[in-house]
Amino acid sequence: MAATAAAEVRYGIVGVGMMGREHLHNLAHLAGEVERAEQLVRVRVTCLADPHPESLRLGLRLADELGLPVPQTFSGHCELLDSGLCDAVIVSSPNMTHYQILMDIISHPKPHHILVEKPLCTTVQDCQKVVEAAKQRSDILVQVGLEYRYMPPVAKLIDIVKSGTLGQVRMVAIREHRFPFLVKVNNWNRFNCNSGGTLVEKCCHFFDLMRLFAAANPVRVMASGAIDVNHKDEIYDGKVPDIIDNAYVIVEFDNGSRGMLDLCMFAEGSRNEQEISVVGDIGKGEAFVPESIVRVGKRAGGRDGVVTMMAEDERIKYQGLHHGSSYLEHLNFLSAIRLQGASGPSVSLTDGLLSVAIGVAGQLSIEKGCFVTIEEVLAG
Repeated sequence: MAATAAAEVRYGIVGVGMMGREHLHNLAHLAGEVERAEQLVRVRVTCLADPHPESLRLGLRLADELGLPVPQTFSGHCELLDSGLCDAVIVSSPNMTHYQILMDIISHPKPHHILVEKPLCTTVQDCQKVVEAAKQRSDILVQVGLEYRYMPPVAKLIDIVKSGTLGQVRMVAIREHRFPFLVKVNNWNRFNCNSGGTLVEKCCHFFDLMRLFAAANPVRVMASGAIDVNHKDEIYDGKVPDIIDNAYVIVEFDNGSRGMLDLCMFAEGSRNEQEISVVGDIGKGEAFVPESIVRVGKRAGGRDGVVTMMAEDERIKYQGLHHGSSYLEHLNFLSAIRLQGASGPSVSLTDGLLSVAIGVAGQLSIEKGCFVTIEEVLAG
């Protein structure tokens, strides 16, 4: 398909909870910036869909506060799709709803471009079905919301690795020490059957980054994790949450490199929420979020040769919940829509599938107490 440049891209948001409203914030800033820059394409949020009246009410209130035209509201995504009011759909509903919503969008007679929040789906099999369905729709693009790769310090470290400064990457270590999971509508994120499990719900971001840094695909996963502190005194409909709150995960890649995740979700007393280390055969790079610092050193230069730099991106007009990465994600999505056919989405369905596959393998490894191969996870 030839590249197109629509005069206006109309957005619908499916799921107007915390992340849906975060997308609304970003789209409002993006629309304002596009207008100020007098670009050929305009951005407009035309409709919201959510089965929960309170979420819709909060979405409408936010739209008003942001000075946006009043969007049309729907109680379900099918009504939104049938309305003909949007060209692109942001899917930010609970994880367990992604599969059916995506399949309904992909199969709809009218083409809608899609930005789906992570994880793509909660199971590998559902991800695979979405990937296959999307192959039949060359008239739409689907981008997965793995936006951590756009955080300025992470993006800078990715560029450093790709430049060859560190040599051949051998080890990737990612530490996330943070606060517990936030409260979501009907507490859906307290149970593995809804979220896919902590290593899918939260950590697909980091497995995506490991693949980028290693420039390789995963082969097998070993993990150890538990529910040690959080949510143990909570009960919902007679059930206690089953999501793990800490884990170590080792990922082996097909080029011989290894990745390691250190996750702790009861570590609010941390200066940085994410600390990333990438070590090659001639150098080492580190990124720290939210300090937005990057450090690079080579073996030959030793400790005294380590360079520290700040990472910034002047394109960011709204920091939001993820240090500007969601804004950059939307810039990339809009660009892909404008250049449809000439440029694919910056985060593909395959990226989404493999990030989920590593997380599922990690969850299974914790249950079984052994290595789990990606091949067996993909085979179902």
